[in-house]
Amino acid sequence: MRYIESVPSTADDWSTRHSVLTTARRAAALVNALAGERPDPGDVAEVLRAYGEAGTVTLTPQDIARMRTAAARLREVFAAPDADGAAAALNRLLREHTGPLRLTSHGGDSPWHPHIDRDDDAPWGEWLLASSCMALAVLVWDRQRPPGRICASSSCPDVFVDQGSGPDRRYCSRRCATRERVAAHRRQLARREDGPG
Repeated sequence: MRYIESVPSTADDWSTRHSVLTTARRAAALVNALAGERPDPGDVAEVLRAYGEAGTVTLTPQDIARMRTAAARLREVFAAPDADGAAAALNRLLREHTGPLRLTSHGGDSPWHPHIDRDDDAPWGEWLLASSCMALAVLVWDRQRPPGRICASSSCPDVFVDQGSGPDRRYCSRRCATRERVAAHRRQLARREDGPG
């Protein structure tokens, strides 16, 4: 089942782990983990556990293949240049790949929450696409801008969720931002050294 087992603490704990922003960040992390030619099932399972998937996570080669297909489709949302593009990509994915909105408590094991996959035991790829589309759609609705981006670093293909206040982020991490600033600085120094002469 694709859910988090209830925790004996407060409902706020569950709500925080299942917030729209957390679900969107999980989507970005999975898109990144599934981006390579041969993603390691252990790495993908680790991302799922890091975002609260309970119990043993066993992924078959077929699961990984379906999740990679879902991740490639989700990358289109992160590549959208504006809210209109993100909404168009999400509308297409919602229309072509998800079921109707439904509420589930996974047989009473969790608080009631919405799903748009076809059933509680949907295959991993369907679950990834449906849960991610729902979270990303809510972020577009709430912020009226794309829910995230692809890193602006030419050497990094990672996607990230950009939903903080302030100016839009361009890089997935400080490391990428620093690497790009250092490279730009080195190019500028090289141009000065090569200057008119």
